[in-house]
Amino acid sequence: MDSSNHVSSTMSVEEDAKWLRWVTHQFEIIAGEDREINLQEFKAALKVKESFFAERFFALFDSDGSGTITLQELQEALTLLTHGSPMDKLKFLFQVYDVDGSGSIDADELRTVLQSCLRESAISLPEEKLDQLTLALFESADKDGSGAITFDELRDELERCPGVVENLTISAAHWLTPPAARPRPRRPRPLTAAYWHNHRSQLLCLAAFVGLHVLLFALAASAHRALGASVMVAKGCGQCLNFDCSFIAVLMLRRCLTWLRSTCVAQVLPLDQNIQFHQLMGYMVVGLSLVHTMAHVVNFALQAQSEASAFRFWELLLTMRPGIGWVYGSASPTGVALLLLLLLLFACSSSCVRRSGHFEVFYWTHLSYLLMWLLLVVHGPNFWKWLLVPGLLFVLEKAIGLTASRMAARYIMEVNLLPSKVTHLVIKRPSLFHYRPGDYVYLNIPTIARYEWHPFTISSAPEQKDTIWLHIRSEGQWTNKLYESFKASDLVGSGSKRLSRSLRMRRCQSRPQSVLASDKDFTVDLTTYGPRESPWQGGEGLVYLGTKKGRAQWGAAAQDHGLAPEVPSENHQFCNIKCYIDGPYGSPTRRIFASEHAVLIGAGIGITPFASILQSIMYRHQKRKRLCPNCQHSWTEGVQDEEMKLCKVDFIWINRDQRSFEWFVSLLTKLEMDQAKENQGGCFLELHLYMTSALGKNDMKAIGLQMALDLLAKKEKKDSITGLQTRTQPGRPDWSKVFQKVAAEKKGKVQVFFCGSPALAKVLKGHCEQLNFRFFQENF
Repeated sequence: MDSSNHVSSTMSVEEDAKWLRWVTHQFEIIAGEDREINLQEFKAALKVKESFFAERFFALFDSDGSGTITLQELQEALTLLTHGSPMDKLKFLFQVYDVDGSGSIDADELRTVLQSCLRESAISLPEEKLDQLTLALFESADKDGSGAITFDELRDELERCPGVVENLTISAAHWLTPPAARPRPRRPRPLTAAYWHNHRSQLLCLAAFVGLHVLLFALAASAHRALGASVMVAKGCGQCLNFDCSFIAVLMLRRCLTWLRSTCVAQVLPLDQNIQFHQLMGYMVVGLSLVHTMAHVVNFALQAQSEASAFRFWELLLTMRPGIGWVYGSASPTGVALLLLLLLLFACSSSCVRRSGHFEVFYWTHLSYLLMWLLLVVHGPNFWKWLLVPGLLFVLEKAIGLTASRMAARYIMEVNLLPSKVTHLVIKRPSLFHYRPGDYVYLNIPTIARYEWHPFTISSAPEQKDTIWLHIRSEGQWTNKLYESFKASDLVGSGSKRLSRSLRMRRCQSRPQSVLASDKDFTVDLTTYGPRESPWQGGEGLVYLGTKKGRAQWGAAAQDHGLAPEVPSENHQFCNIKCYIDGPYGSPTRRIFASEHAVLIGAGIGITPFASILQSIMYRHQKRKRLCPNCQHSWTEGVQDEEMKLCKVDFIWINRDQRSFEWFVSLLTKLEMDQAKENQGGCFLELHLYMTSALGKNDMKAIGLQMALDLLAKKEKKDSITGLQTRTQPGRPDWSKVFQKVAAEKKGKVQVFFCGSPALAKVLKGHCEQLNFRFFQENF
């Protein structure tokens, strides 16, 4: 016992000494030659967005009021915050909020603090909402109704919220202490049961792939063992290349893969990893080609040195004179051309090219595979035999795709420019266009780029019969050009012809029941509509179809009729733009309906496949509902069918900023309304929203704001940030707690579906492997 205390004390002394050295070092860097820190230097050191907190912290650190902070003052303040008692830290927080130093916090001071908290968390709310937040927190804390919050009242208010005082202790040691070294995530061992459970099909296919290459190499090398080692290596690599260069195209036959996903083969083959295997085979082709070329170079060098040779080295390597090859001795020059073309294609396929806004470079150089196949047929005498079946499948798929996509042009009917440069397209759905939730299509818009096709997930549900939706994030040249082309056009639609066309389109798509108002200064159609067909349209509400000038008058007219108007964004327009669609193609998310407990995780615009899935899930879930004709009691049948075996769905959406939630807030609102009707067995669908730019309760600069948001959400039964019933959580999810909670619910086998950044995918995959969850990543 004594030994343990001694070790603990020693560790504490060592940590304190290390911390003191770090503070001294940081002070010397910031202070410079005068050995004192002024306000501007302090602001830069804290790296806070809102100067209010920097000024308040500076004033409290500057104990002598000299206008600068010495090393001793900094050490004393930090010692208080890192090693002081919870009461000392609460007093410091109270002093931050007590701006005028009166010993109490009035409503105006609290409003100033909360306003700074909003700016620090990059949250934008109307002034009225800020007043409501202030009053909610102030009235909750001011127990005696004196019109001011004392220290004891603030302490009592913080203690009412579980974990806040502890988090305050953490936060005090968080924002002015040396950053802790991030532990490296432990990589799963390939021999563990969890790793095998999640990768067994990939590992088996990889083993078969390696075994086949060993067999092909051995057979070809043994057949040429009389010609020397270099020829044996060249022929062995060449035989492997015959297989790789033909089969690599099969991995990108999207129609065939989509069909295979609906068969039992999908349970055996790793169809969702087709792109990864395609990339792996690409690396193998490059590696084998280099070895194949070097082996031939060595062989040519040995031949050129031989006295019996009639050709020099460069003639053997670059010309047709030696007669090497089955088509006019063209093996050498075609081999050199193939290697150069392959290296160009390999360089332009790197992620730095594809992800840096130069997708067109990747796209056009990748089309050189057709020339490579032609050169390979001429280069190798047996390659055409290997290419026969894969090539026939490839030609058939391309022919069907071109015929289907070019048979009839589609038209973009509506465009809505959303925050963070997201373009929402509403396209008229073809009559024979059948797809499943989560599927994607290739889109071509001739006015943007005549020959370019880009893949995008369909964000509307298959049950939506008339239109399909695409949400496109501007990240490359083509997507940026798409967004800017609509942004540059007249989105308000004040022209008479444009407005007339918009009215005609609207009336064709909807079921008008009554025209309620009009005015000579603005065109208004206060009409009730049927089911929603756009993010802002319909639902027995009102849609504004006039010009910007008449918005205020129109809103007043709608209220006079006791109806809530729904005003579209100024960035919304109706159009009639020709486009072509190739697809639909299947994705890993097709497995969702065969899951028992599905966890859907979307990061940013990664929500697009889940937007379609969530709508379809709720539609199918509603089909299970039954209504008693006598008592009108409703219930949901617990029997699962082949279409959907889901017992529980958790949807997690992570966004960087507040405005990104506007992309699908209407959809989530409808899902919550449908979910509110469920009253048995708990929630079938749970929403979890996270905003990473918002500071959490573990940060001293956001405790008051998060408490106020919680209080107002309980009072109004909706979140102040999104307007949804689900409370938006600040910061990033604690994935360990999230998955532990999912496992504890025991709703069946858990499958996790993710669409977002590869970095986050690695983190999620590691957690899933630890808990034996199946993990699927959207990838096309």
